[in-house]
Amino acid sequence: MNIPFYQVDAFTHQPFKGNPAAICLLDTPITDPLMQAIAIENNLAETAFLISSPVVGSSPRPEGYSLRWFSPKKEMPLCGHATLATAHILWETGREPHGKPLQFDTLSGILTATQQDGWIELDFPARNNEHRPVPKELEQLFPGGYLDIVYSVDRYIVELPSAAAVRTFTPDAPFLRQHRLVITSTAEKHTPYDFISRYFAHPVGVPEDPVTGTAHCSLATYWAQRLKKTTFFAYQASPRGGELRISLRNDRVSLSGEAVTVIEGTIDI
Repeated sequence: MNIPFYQVDAFTHQPFKGNPAAICLLDTPITDPLMQAIAIENNLAETAFLISSPVVGSSPRPEGYSLRWFSPKKEMPLCGHATLATAHILWETGREPHGKPLQFDTLSGILTATQQDGWIELDFPARNNEHRPVPKELEQLFPGGYLDIVYSVDRYIVELPSAAAVRTFTPDAPFLRQHRLVITSTAEKHTPYDFISRYFAHPVGVPEDPVTGTAHCSLATYWAQRLKKTTFFAYQASPRGGELRISLRNDRVSLSGEAVTVIEGTIDI
């Protein structure tokens, strides 16, 4: 079996920036253990597996695709950068006409991708935040204090006093072994950004994710409350770095970014 394979840097227009995702284009389904093995082999934050519908399980779908995402440790219910990278490949390779809206059937429902002024726009579910008791090990990560901590779906979000505190934060892996953590703050005034962030996801095999779409599904609702606005330009301040345009629309979030292909080949099994 030869599986067309691409590696794309997402949420950036520069090679070796943004978040790298692997995309495997399948003619027919493969087993979950094989998808997990390929994701382990790739050793990226996410490997996307795309198969053309019309049939997903027993449900006929006249158009669109089935899309699944695997980290090196497990299947993921939602992934932004690998979805953006997949849409980029479909348009770039001519598998779909430029400008045609794309639809993906996923564990998080139907997601769509469109092209807007050279950027790719994803329609994702918004994620709410709530206050809950903070684990002791996370408290120990911030001896200098923080402004707020909330919990969103599967991760804690910590607002720090300054962008400098976010950029210079050094994660302590033992304290993060059981927790996913987003740190964020308003951006420096001399930049074009509204807020910045970083994301650490040791439980799913990602010590620090370069640019994270799902984190911004939570950050959009978080910063909408604080900044009293619903559109944002955000920067994820990982060593690779990446930019997102964000718009909160009731219970949905529009995430927009650019992408660039860096590797093309086949996986031979």
